[in-house]
Amino acid sequence: MNFSVSDKQFGQNNVDQEYLIFTLDKEEYGIEILKVQEIRGYDRVTRIANSPDFIAGVTNLRGVIVPIIDLRIKFQLESAEINDQTVTIVLNLCDRVVGIVVDGVSDVLSLRAEQIKPAPDFTATLSTQYLLGLGSLDERMLILVDIEKLLNSDEMQIVEKLAEAEFEKI
Repeated sequence: MNFSVSDKQFGQNNVDQEYLIFTLDKEEYGIEILKVQEIRGYDRVTRIANSPDFIAGVTNLRGVIVPIIDLRIKFQLESAEINDQTVTIVLNLCDRVVGIVVDGVSDVLSLRAEQIKPAPDFTATLSTQYLLGLGSLDERMLILVDIEKLLNSDEMQIVEKLAEAEFEKI
C-alpha cells in the first residue's frame, strides 16, 4: 500500500506511524521503521575513488555490497569522531539496500498524524523536499526524514553504479 506525504501527515488521524529515532549533531531525526532492515555497529568501509564526499564507501553485508552514506556530510553538518555510539542503519528501499551512518539511535516512537506538522521552508542544511514534517512529542521536536526521497535522488544513481562496479571487482 502506498501513501503520499499528505496521507501520512493529515489523512489518517488515528493511525500511529512508527519512526526509528536517531541523532546527528544533537538533533533528533526520525525515519519510518518499516524501511529499516537492521542496525549495526559502525564497521570500516571500503572507500570508492571518485565518489561524492557523502559516500563513506561500501561494505559487504552477507554477500551484498552495500553503499554507506554519511548523513552528517549529506546534511552538511560538521564531521564527528566515530565512537562506540556511532551506528550504521541498514535500509531496504525499493529492493535497494543502503546503509546510513548516524551518531546514534535512541528509540522507536509512534506518532499520530496530528503530532506531525509540515516542515518549514527555510531549512538551510536539508532541503524540505526530503522531509515528511516535524514530529512533536512532549518536549521533543523530531525532524522526520523521507529517507526514500533522500536516497533515491539523482546522486543515488551514482552510488548504485559505483557499488556495482566495486562488486564486479570482487
